[in-house]
Amino acid sequence: MTAEYAIIIMAAVAFAGVLVAIVRSEQIREMLVTLVENALGSGG
Repeated sequence: MTAEYAIIIMAAVAFAGVLVAIVRSEQIREMLVTLVENALGSGG
């Protein structure tokens, strides 16, 4: 494994951690649901 692969894996793990934090946040989840509902509702 080269250093490039190690950096890519660390970045992917960090990104996954951010996604988990977003999903577990009630306020952000509600905001995303509202955003999707508005997008689907205004689509026609």
